[in-house]
Amino acid sequence: MRDLASRLPSSPGFWRSPLRGPRFTSVLGLVLLVGVPVLFVTGLLSYAAYNPGLSPVNDKTPDKGILGFYLFSWPTGPTWLYRLTQGVHVTLGLALIPVLLAKLWSVVPRLFTLPPVRSLAHALERISLLLLVGGALFEFVTGVLNVQLDYVFPGSFYPLHFYGAWVFFAAFLAHAALKTPAAVRTVRSMRDARRRPPDAADQAVDQAADDLVAPAPDAPTVSRRGALWAVGGGSLLLLATSAGRSFDGPLRSTALLAPHGGAEPGGGPNGFQINKTAAYAGIDPAETGEEAWRLVVAGRTGTVRLARADLLRMRQHGAALPIACVEGWSTADQAWRGVRLRDLAALVGFDGDPPDVFVESLQRAGSFRHGALRANQVADPRSLLALSVNGGTLSPDHGYPARIIVPAAPGVLNTKWVARMTFGGLA
Repeated sequence: MRDLASRLPSSPGFWRSPLRGPRFTSVLGLVLLVGVPVLFVTGLLSYAAYNPGLSPVNDKTPDKGILGFYLFSWPTGPTWLYRLTQGVHVTLGLALIPVLLAKLWSVVPRLFTLPPVRSLAHALERISLLLLVGGALFEFVTGVLNVQLDYVFPGSFYPLHFYGAWVFFAAFLAHAALKTPAAVRTVRSMRDARRRPPDAADQAVDQAADDLVAPAPDAPTVSRRGALWAVGGGSLLLLATSAGRSFDGPLRSTALLAPHGGAEPGGGPNGFQINKTAAYAGIDPAETGEEAWRLVVAGRTGTVRLARADLLRMRQHGAALPIACVEGWSTADQAWRGVRLRDLAALVGFDGDPPDVFVESLQRAGSFRHGALRANQVADPRSLLALSVNGGTLSPDHGYPARIIVPAAPGVLNTKWVARMTFGGLA
């Protein structure tokens, strides 16, 4: 019976790795203590960038209640704002995966300790640990699946990830409050023990060790320092193979694990990344021809129907803007040219005071075939109904005959294949 008990995960003798201990766990925990709040804040900013309070079409989490207390009107500058916040969110999330997995591995014996509850403080720690582990796995897994556009989980990604983030971060704060003081003391002990031989330093730190330290460890095959270097190397590898799609520079060609990684598709004026093709969106070429397509602009004074030739006769303006997507990838600045949104608002009675606008696409199915933009976005002189890019006519995949391009907005709000624009009347 005793032999059977020793083979159960609840037995200290079951866990034999010599790497586990407060030193290893504390270093990983302090890294996450810095990284997780950054992930949480940039995730909240990503949600705010959709302007969910503007129109139900933009709000993918309609029952958020008080969790939307922080929402604000998303600005149009700097133009790279969403590119930065979402790029940091996705890239940092990917880079922290080795740290998170190593941290979970280092504390897994605590999930099986008996008795389950020894005191009120221990009960709070166990609950926070369970919520932390479950929330971390849920958030990172759904985030990675979203980055790769693999929606294998039930329900919509947006509310699942949003509510999961709040549960995870609440558990993270509770766990951090309980464990950070001990982690800091451990790291300080490591610093004080540096003058001793490595084994003596580990023993000095582990004298006050808890259930993480194996009572009868196996022979080490790698030092704790080596294990930490391996975790850090894994994070750097993920950083190097994903960051380039969010930021310009030499890493752009090495972003092999990022969405749409590798070389830019094709060449010419339209030779930059897209998320979905016209064929994938179900756009019928017959609907976008010169004879068939008309832009319907509605507002205070009525409705105007404009052919593409009519739009080209209006005053044309240019703007150098990137496209930044929620999956963490973005383009470099592209030279867009077309009609200012505020000039279109003026055609239907909003001269000098443009309101919010509801934009509808020829696309008939899928998320964000409709989108709403705030008045500050409409009023910005760089916000365009683009007709050309980089000196050439828009390609079908880039939104021909006309598309929205707005500074600092998430890519899905830069609606392609625009069919109708309704100014005013949004909440």
